[in-house]
Amino acid sequence: MSNRDVVKKLQDYTHLAWDEKATTSGTGGTFLKSRTRSSRGNVYYKLSCYDRHRGIYGHESVNELIASRLLDRLDIPHIPYKLVHALVTVNGKTHETWLSESRDYRRLNERRQALDTYVDLNAQGDESPLEFCERRGWSNAISTMMAFDYLIINRDRHGANVEVILRDDAVELAPLFDHGVSFAFSCYNDEERIDSFDPMVDKNVNNYIGSRSLEENLDLVSQGALHGHLLSEDDTWLFRGLEEAIPACLKEKIAEIVTMRWQRLIRLGIAEEL
Repeated sequence: MSNRDVVKKLQDYTHLAWDEKATTSGTGGTFLKSRTRSSRGNVYYKLSCYDRHRGIYGHESVNELIASRLLDRLDIPHIPYKLVHALVTVNGKTHETWLSESRDYRRLNERRQALDTYVDLNAQGDESPLEFCERRGWSNAISTMMAFDYLIINRDRHGANVEVILRDDAVELAPLFDHGVSFAFSCYNDEERIDSFDPMVDKNVNNYIGSRSLEENLDLVSQGALHGHLLSEDDTWLFRGLEEAIPACLKEKIAEIVTMRWQRLIRLGIAEEL
């Protein structure tokens, strides 16, 4: 794995307007978003937590990159993320930070729609979102998503964090995206909280499909949902290029989370180590 997904050289992104906001369940701050147009379509940018008092803080953008690398290793369709060291201006103040950058996954003549909206428009009777996805033939993709969310402790798979692609008469699930509220997200830079964070914790999650428990949702996941090679004493592939973006204690905690939860998925038959 190269470092092409990390831009260490400080970039001047002070021209971006951070006028898109998303307040996420379970966090005290707001994630600011921006976008630009290029010849290849929309380019999306997202900051970690922000408030006027603390400025930009947390590691949501780094989590996004680490999740993207895990998805690569597990060969799961997803939107690739890049981590960029940048200067940004928010509310008239310039900050040096690390931000997420990604590109539009859509091709020409494709539209996208949030899964919750699509289900509301097309559900039959009182079927649940999971039953709807099963009827559409998306069971395997949903199992993979739920197993991966367990692996990284993703707390924010709400109905707009899953999308469908609309193309003529065809409808399919979009690649996975938005994994920043994961791992030891809420610990920020507090080393004591990071060290004491339980890697097997069952966090209360903001899920659209299944329950609000990642542990309980494993009962809905099919056998063999994940396949890959994650167990290794060498974790440099996961954290390469992140020396300046993430403290050592948080790197160690994320490695512990991935290892222990992957081992549990293997014991349950949900994951297979290749």
